[in-house]
Amino acid sequence: MAVSVRGKQHQDFWQAACCAVPDLPPLAEFQVWHFGDGEKLARDLAALVLHGPKRATAGLFWDAEADPNMMPLLGGYSLVTDHAGMPLLIIRTTQVDIRPYGEVDPDFAAAEGEGDGSLDYWRAAHWDYFSRRCAALGREPSSDMPVVLERFVLVYPMERP
Repeated sequence: MAVSVRGKQHQDFWQAACCAVPDLPPLAEFQVWHFGDGEKLARDLAALVLHGPKRATAGLFWDAEADPNMMPLLGGYSLVTDHAGMPLLIIRTTQVDIRPYGEVDPDFAAAEGEGDGSLDYWRAAHWDYFSRRCAALGREPSSDMPVVLERFVLVYPMERP
């Protein structure tokens, strides 16, 4: 997940969300970022939040070490964009854990809502992604690499029953 620079379109989206969601504080701080490391992945994962079961995401802790703005904040808001930075949705972080990659459990894999929801799928897809991130950071992927596990709720647009 990459952090974007906040622009007018993000502020406008936030204000529209505040009008639609009465308990969303207009002056709250929020992070701006997109899922994944490419256009298709960012779009597909955002769609799983908007229209599917995705209520968790994982990032490489080493990315957050390199850029502390990438660390999710418990109770904090995130404005999630597409890969080009256009606003799509707002989430609120409900849980943050840091675990070794090899200790991620089936419950978390299912909460990510990707693929078939299995731990095997999660491990394969995330090994590929984390390997790309490790290469960019000059690190080697391993089963001990620290992973940030974030659970969230969708705030805006609001879920429809």
